[in-house]
Amino acid sequence: MKLTLAEPSLLKDSVSLISELVNEASIKVTKEGLEVIAMDPANVAMVVFKLLSPTFSEYNIKSDTTLGVNMANFKQILRRARPSDVLTLEMADKARLQIKLKGASTRTFSLPILEMGDAEQKVPDLKFPVVIKTMASVLSDAIDDADVVAEAVSFIAQEKKFTISAEGDLSDATVEIPASEQTKITMESDKPLKSKYSLEYLKKMAGGSKLADEVTISFNKDYPLRLDYLSLNKLQLSFILAPRVEHD
Repeated sequence: MKLTLAEPSLLKDSVSLISELVNEASIKVTKEGLEVIAMDPANVAMVVFKLLSPTFSEYNIKSDTTLGVNMANFKQILRRARPSDVLTLEMADKARLQIKLKGASTRTFSLPILEMGDAEQKVPDLKFPVVIKTMASVLSDAIDDADVVAEAVSFIAQEKKFTISAEGDLSDATVEIPASEQTKITMESDKPLKSKYSLEYLKKMAGGSKLADEVTISFNKDYPLRLDYLSLNKLQLSFILAPRVEHD
């Protein structure tokens, strides 16, 4: 296996975000590209990541391979990659992944391959009556605003606006995002839909704005949230987050 990437930031920023949620992950290497499907230790959030093979300047694999990796350690190595470096992933042997960064100098790191077990994560088949496509920076800013006052945030979808609101003990915050050329709201019902989610997780997920200009937000009342960041023909980074359900 030998994979060469001329844009190391695509992998570097993705692994940095994934490592915020997942300690260890299986990276599946197929002819289509690299794929990670993993749950966080609390089983509250799932991450789905694909880095497509055409993104690589060299993509040479003999057969599908699965690499168990400590994501924090992988992140620390990738942090050493400069924007101008060429990054190469290679199997040094069956037990170690070799990461080479080539620029003015050539730096080589190796990472142990972990035994991850046979259990394969499946992406749940979720149906969403509301889908909102907006600028990733708009969502990121709204989450930062809500984080000032509370630990959880409500997403409220209406036909002509998307509202993000948070209520703390003493303060509250409301961000209204009207439907526009930049914000498309598709709803199956004309009734407002509302669901609540953890800001601790959302703050980590909103970092997807580093990888894509737009985000697709899909949810339902007291139902999981899905965020999709897509860089066309390069990568997809998706998050699924369980709701905070409040009982009367």
